[in-house]
Amino acid sequence: MLYSDTEDDLRAAVRSLLTDRADLPATLARAESGDPYDPALWTSLTAGIGAAGLLVPEKLGGQGASHREAAVVLEELGRAVTPAPYLTSAVVATETLLGCDGESTESTDVAGLLTALASGHRTAVLALPLTTAPDAPLPFTGTDPEGAATTVRAVAEAVRADVLLVPRADGLYAVETAAPGVTVEPLTPLDLTRPLATVTVAAGSGVRIADAATGESAVRRGLLAGAGLLASEQLGLAEWCLEETVRYTRERHQFNRPVGSFQALKHRMAQLWLEVVSARAAARNAADALATGDPGAPLAVAVAQAYCGRVAVHAAEECVQLHGGIGMTWEHPAHLYLKRAKSDESALGSPGRHRERLADLADLPGPG
Repeated sequence: MLYSDTEDDLRAAVRSLLTDRADLPATLARAESGDPYDPALWTSLTAGIGAAGLLVPEKLGGQGASHREAAVVLEELGRAVTPAPYLTSAVVATETLLGCDGESTESTDVAGLLTALASGHRTAVLALPLTTAPDAPLPFTGTDPEGAATTVRAVAEAVRADVLLVPRADGLYAVETAAPGVTVEPLTPLDLTRPLATVTVAAGSGVRIADAATGESAVRRGLLAGAGLLASEQLGLAEWCLEETVRYTRERHQFNRPVGSFQALKHRMAQLWLEVVSARAAARNAADALATGDPGAPLAVAVAQAYCGRVAVHAAEECVQLHGGIGMTWEHPAHLYLKRAKSDESALGSPGRHRERLADLADLPGPG
């Protein structure tokens, strides 16, 4: 599970791009403006580096890589708390479309959309709440009322999506956000770098790309991949918080010595280092299990999400607290990391939900 040379090269390219085009002051300024996205950055990340097509087969215009490479990209996006629809479009939506027989050239609608997503020319999101866990109940049972619209709250990054993947009782639909009867109403999120919205889709809108059974399987595939690779974003976030805290406590002096030399702070940062190292092992295991198609992937994902979410929050909290007064200010980026960590902790299933799932998969039920 060590990083390969290819993954190290990919990391270097993404980090260099984010350093040049998405430094923290610029990210904070965009978040305050209400529109955190930088279209030029997304173009460079997707068309330039080819990151959006890592999970898409080469015959459909993608890179034909694996979840391991996508995990590296998410680590770097987490380190820079970058506002970009990578997790929602290049991972969750892409994996969902691949589950709809997306690798078959006979599936024209799906194949064409995958090619557009791989190039970065279009983005798509799954029209489910951000908190939806891979094993959560999905709207593929029952019958849609005649003429009833579909309304979904807290859909992440729908405000900039070109296509919505909408689960309905009779299957999965691809709906253009610009189509009549589709409204996307922005909400006020905790994490200013990952916008949320309420999505309403009129009945009959869109093209059905999978029947109910295939659609449910595809959506669960997308949610599982998203949850597994979200752990890598959380890992990158925690790593930055730890490194920034160590750097600051080396430079900040009190009583004529660095505050980081005090034993109490040493112990706190040493404990956090142990947690980050363990989070890396869990996140890499989940990415590798998804990449190899391991039957134990749901177990690996549950372990990663049960652990990494809390580590990211702890790292962000320590970053704020150990920076002292400056860490409490709006000008310092620590609050962006804390808000992203708290948002990620509930995304795609809470740690408690994943612990319950882990207990079921390992046949180790907890107390009633």
